[in-house]
Amino acid sequence: MTAIFESILPVFLLVLLGVWLRRSRLVDQGLWVGLEQFGYYFLFPSLLFSTLAKADFTGMEADATAIAAIGSVTLMSIALLLAWPLLRSKGISGATFTSIFQTATRWNAFIALAVAEKLYGAIGLSLTALVMTLIIIPINFYNVAVLVWFGGGGGGVGFFFLKIITNPLIIASAAGILFNLTGIELYEPVMTAIDMLATASLSLGLVLVGVGLRIADALKPTGAAILAVALKLIVMPIFMVSASALLGITGDALLVIALGAAVPTAMNGYLLAKQMGGDAELYAAVATVQTAVSFFTIPLVLSVTRYVAAG
Repeated sequence: MTAIFESILPVFLLVLLGVWLRRSRLVDQGLWVGLEQFGYYFLFPSLLFSTLAKADFTGMEADATAIAAIGSVTLMSIALLLAWPLLRSKGISGATFTSIFQTATRWNAFIALAVAEKLYGAIGLSLTALVMTLIIIPINFYNVAVLVWFGGGGGGVGFFFLKIITNPLIIASAAGILFNLTGIELYEPVMTAIDMLATASLSLGLVLVGVGLRIADALKPTGAAILAVALKLIVMPIFMVSASALLGITGDALLVIALGAAVPTAMNGYLLAKQMGGDAELYAAVATVQTAVSFFTIPLVLSVTRYVAAG
């Protein structure tokens, strides 16, 4: 557990650097919005495309991984929807429910990819990208649907599907898989440029995670925030590790799946909450608490999963 803790420490140091830069005002604060957009539309898609286009998925048990990943996210989504009447009886509003739902099902791929590369190298990076590709469409589908239904972020069926098919992460993932399966190769200088963007994405992405955190909002977390933290950092890993183990996934593959389940929620859900009638302030608070707590729960989840993987 100590070795895992020390391996993920550099990742969280970059997150803390982002927190410090935001609070120190050494950098023009107007920079961050542009960098977040640049990361979302260019840097992170470049990483996904580059990783998936060149990955060797031989022996990765893609079918079982797909069933475990998609099944776990779907099961969590169904469980949350079934819990809505109880949550509503406790005074939870529709907008608050959407943020509980989002923060319990989304996962921060910047952190997952960075930790996977640090712990498991290129294989870990490829498998994490594969898991992300498998669940990115269902996660966005479920979350947009919940925001439309409970958050008042309507716009009709056309708006709903537009959000899905124009997602840059989905487009980049699909393109990477297409190039991988067909053997199509980009003009080498173009691919090199994409690889350079991909190289910059992880470190800058982690700094931007820290920039987006709101420490003051998390000092006194509400019951809804604590629930969302428990669902994402405890319940989701249990779902995904159990499903994967039952499907016969073992070794490093099981550990990487556990890592994807154990990381905190993604910051892009905050923007979606603002745009579609969710509780954006709760989302920011939950993301902050999850990120802080995950520094301790990720090593714990990986240690327990390693024990399970060892039989």
